[in-house]
Amino acid sequence: MPPVPSYGMRRPFIGGNWKMNTDHASARSLAHAIDEGIADDLQADIVVFPPFPYLLTVAEVMAGSVVALGAQDLSSEANGARTGEVSAEMLRDVGASWVIVGHSERRHKVGESESLIADKLSMALGSGLRAVLCVGETREERDAGKAHDIIAAQLRSALASVDAAAMVDVVIAYEPVWAIGTGITAQPSDAGEAHREIRSALAGRYDARLASSVRVVYGGSLVPAAAKAIFSVDGVDGGLVGGASLKAPDFLALCSAATVGVAAS
Repeated sequence: MPPVPSYGMRRPFIGGNWKMNTDHASARSLAHAIDEGIADDLQADIVVFPPFPYLLTVAEVMAGSVVALGAQDLSSEANGARTGEVSAEMLRDVGASWVIVGHSERRHKVGESESLIADKLSMALGSGLRAVLCVGETREERDAGKAHDIIAAQLRSALASVDAAAMVDVVIAYEPVWAIGTGITAQPSDAGEAHREIRSALAGRYDARLASSVRVVYGGSLVPAAAKAIFSVDGVDGGLVGGASLKAPDFLALCSAATVGVAAS
C-alpha cells in the first residue's frame, strides 16, 4: 500500500494513565502538581486518567485547567445490573471527557474480547466521550511476524461500527505489549513502522485523508529520556504514558517534549 499522505498538522496528545496507583492524598497532590506545572498556552491535548475512586477529587483540583480528565475504562452497557462496572453517563457526571478503551492490560490480563472492546468504544463515542483506543502486539506475535496483522485486525474489529465523522473523537495508541511495564522502549524505527501500519489500516477502513488526520500516539514504557527520539518520528503524535505519569516532573517533561518533537517531525 502506498504511503498515506499528510494533510496538515495534528495537535499533539499526551495522556497520563495512573493505572491502579495513588490514594486520595497522593492523587490530589499529583493532580495539583501537574495543574500548577502545565503551561496554559501549551499547544497540545493533555489528559490524566486516575483510578475511578479519585476521578471526582482530580476533577475538583483541575477545575478550569487546560488538563482534561479521563477514565481508564467503562462499561459497554448504559446502566442496569452490572455490579462493579462504571457507565459512560457516570463518567461524564463526575467530569470525565475521555476514556481509555482496549488497553493491553484489559485485553491480556482481564481477557476482554475484541467484540467487547468494540462495544465499549461505541458506547463511549455514542455517549459524548472521546476515546483512546489501544492496539498492539505481544512479543510472541511480533517474533512470529504477525505484528502488522494483529494491529490491523484489532482496528478492523474496534472500528467496525464507527463512522468517519466519529473518528475526530478517537486517538489511537500503539502499545507494543512487550514494552509495557518492562522498562523496554521500542526503537524509533519500530514505532514509526507500527504507526505507518496503523495509518494504512485506517486508510483501508476509511480513506487516506482521514487516516492522515487521526492522531496516533506511542504507548510503551515512555520515559523522558526516550521521548525526543520517539516524538521526532514522522507520524507519532504524542504518547500514552504509564509509570512516568505518576511523577509530575517526568509527566510535564513529556508534555513539553511532545509539543516540540511532534512539531518538528
